[in-house]
Amino acid sequence: MSEQKAQSEQLEFFEIPSPCIGVCESGPRGFCKGCLRSRDERLYWLQVNDTTKRQILAACARRKRAIIARARKQQQAEKTLDANSQIGLFESETSNEK
Repeated sequence: MSEQKAQSEQLEFFEIPSPCIGVCESGPRGFCKGCLRSRDERLYWLQVNDTTKRQILAACARRKRAIIARARKQQQAEKTLDANSQIGLFESETSNEK
């Protein structure tokens, strides 16, 4: 346990910079569109310790992966819908519906 604490303290030599990229606008879920932090995470960034900052950065990374996954899923669904709705050059609508 003390070894784990010593390692975590050792990682804390350098200040963790804010992930802010200057796009400070809340999205539909309440997270910043630029850095993906919540309002409280942005508000208290300078007051929280480095361990909490690392947790916030990990949460931001998870949020970004989730956004990318949702976008890919939506694109795939749109491609599938487009492919299913197209009629071949030599096919009639009735033969495509089978």
